[in-house]
This record gives sequence, structure tokens and C-alpha cells, in this order.
Amino acid sequence: MNLSTRYMGLDLQHPVVASASPLSSSLDGIKRLEDGGAAAVVMFSLFEEQLQQEMASVEHLTAVGAESFAESLSYFSAIDDYHVGPDRYLDLVCRAAEAVDIPVIASLNCVTPEGWSDYAHLLSESGASGIELNVYYLPADPDMSGEAVEQRYLDALTAAKAASVVPVGLKISPYFSAVAHMARRFEAAGADGLVLFNRFYQPDFDLDELAVAPDLQLSEAEEIRLPLRWIAMLHGRIGVPLAATTGVQGPPEVIKYLLAGADAVMTTSALLRHGPAYCRSLVEGLAEWMDRRGYDSVAEMKGALSQQRVADPTAFARANYIRMLEGWKNPYLLSGT
Repeated sequence: MNLSTRYMGLDLQHPVVASASPLSSSLDGIKRLEDGGAAAVVMFSLFEEQLQQEMASVEHLTAVGAESFAESLSYFSAIDDYHVGPDRYLDLVCRAAEAVDIPVIASLNCVTPEGWSDYAHLLSESGASGIELNVYYLPADPDMSGEAVEQRYLDALTAAKAASVVPVGLKISPYFSAVAHMARRFEAAGADGLVLFNRFYQPDFDLDELAVAPDLQLSEAEEIRLPLRWIAMLHGRIGVPLAATTGVQGPPEVIKYLLAGADAVMTTSALLRHGPAYCRSLVEGLAEWMDRRGYDSVAEMKGALSQQRVADPTAFARANYIRMLEGWKNPYLLSGT
């Protein structure tokens, strides 16, 4: 049985990829993910804001009092001791690429055009097999148009592609007014892969403290529906490899994403819940299902339930929405109470 697949120009032994998470924030963690069976690892994100904050903090420390007492500078360690800049991240990428045999994909999140370009160049020279652009951006400014938001994504991709010598993928939002059209524009701009979708973490309210509280909730299996639908509709319509993320809790979600047309299936929540070795369980579950159904390869099953290949393509469209509403049985209405 051939479980191999190809994503972002990278040959993978199977489709299950460990997506960006704290598990990939150390060399030991990356090795454990490889040992656990991941076909590739996406590293935790390098955030430009964090680098800017580090630089600003060091500049403040080394400047305070220096205008009055020149000898005050001697109380501070050398600037290199503060590890300002992306050096630690680049070093981890380099060491990981040398230590493991699976692809190591760097993850980059920036806020300026220069950041996308400069850091993409550094990452591509560090030994990373590819770069995933994590465009985590919420357009809350009422004066910012949808067109301007779309251009922000395109500018990030264009800048990173021009500066990189390795494949560049893009983790996109589900909130574009025309997802399929934007996918085609990303393809034209040179994207080597699209990840559907970025999962925006939502804050909660603390009613006792009357404060906004960060609340990290791991994804659940039912969250598969949105990316599953769009991957099924995009498969065969664009040439960019597609990676699925969100909601992968067990082999069924891996299988569904592949049937929709995904080239790779990424997971974080399941690995945080069960540990890196759970990758192997996902792959084994996939292989067992394929054997029962008579599939000889992942390539054979990929896209079997995409919109272009199902018997009823309207299952993904408005007609099915109407049928679902008509077919739902309300027990209270049926009982007359």
C-alpha cells in the first residue's frame, strides 16, 4: 500500500503532518514528532512583533541613564547576550533540519512588508524545507475595505516568494468574500501550497474580574466541516496543493479530508491531547480503512468525494442547504406540543 503524497513540492511518506504548536518549539520536541510518525513538522511561528518588542526592550535598557553616566553602560551585558532578532529560531531550524529526516517547515507571521521579505529570506537560507506564511490578521478597522485585506495577503505572499529559495505555502482565512477566487489569485501569485484554514482564537469575558480573558480551546472533530467543504470544492479547480487543518481528532477526519481532496492533513490538538506518538495511530487507522475499502494508494482515494467527482455536486451548494432544512425533524413539532 502506497501512503505517500506530495505537498508544497515535498515528498511525504504519508499525509499526516504535525502543524505548528508548542511541540515543535524545541529540538527534542521535533525529534519526538518524527519518532511519533509525523511525515513533516511545521514549526511554531516566528512573530515579527515579538522580535520588535525584544529590540525595543534592549534599546530601552541600554539607553536608560546613559546620557548622564557613561560608565552605566558597563552594568549591562553585551548586546549579543540578549539574543535580539530571529537568531534562536534560525538556529533551531538549522539544527532540526540536520537532526531529522523529515521535512521541517518554518512558520512565519509578520506585520510589515519588510518583515515578510527579510525573515523569509533568512528562513529559506537556514535549512528549512519550506515556509508557511501564517497570516493571522483580523481586519477590525471599519475604514479598511475587503479589497485592501485581500491585497495584504497577496503582498505578504509576493514578498516572501521573491525572497525565498524554498517553497512557500500560505495559511489562509475562511472569511474572504470569494474564497475560490482568492485561492486562484494565490496560485497566480506563486503559492506552493494553501492551508485551509487559519483558526482564529477567540477571547472570552471574565465576569468576576470584568476583563477580557484569553481562552485557548483545542479544536474538536465537528470543526472539520468548513475546511472539508472548501477543500472538496477547490480540488481539481486549482493547481495548488491543499493542506487541511482543524478538527483532526482521529483517523476518520484524516480519511474525510483526503476524500475531499487534501494533499496533506495537519493536526495539533490531537497531538497535544494524546502525545506525538498519536501520529502513528492516525496513519495506521488510515491504512486499515484503505485496506478495507480496497484502495492501493492515497493518490487513488484523494478527491473521491470532491465536488467534481461526487454523483450529486449540489450536495456542497445551496440546493443541499434547502434539502437539509426541509428534512430536519423537530420532535416538538411532530408531537404537537
